Amino acid sequence: MTATTYQVQGMTCGHCVSSVKAAVGALPGVIGVEVNLQAGSMTTTGTATTQAVSQAVADAGYAIVSADQTVGVSLPMASGTGGCCCS
Repeated sequence: MTATTYQVQGMTCGHCVSSVKAAVGALPGVIGVEVNLQAGSMTTTGTATTQAVSQAVADAGYAIVSADQTVGVSLPMASGTGGCCCS
């Protein structure tokens, strides 16, 4: 299993966090998604590619700035749902 931490640009509120979590959490291969609004970061656990995650984030209206991957993660994180009301 792989955990990847991304820097996400454009999130400004809790609804943004929910929107990103829902978009990425719906991807095949994603087991968990954690988003930190203050840090502007998101960590995914699973097998989804960085390209797929980046596209899902872009489709939700945000942008991936960077990614840092860690292979061999054994604990999945929880994912959430929601939608964004701001742009």
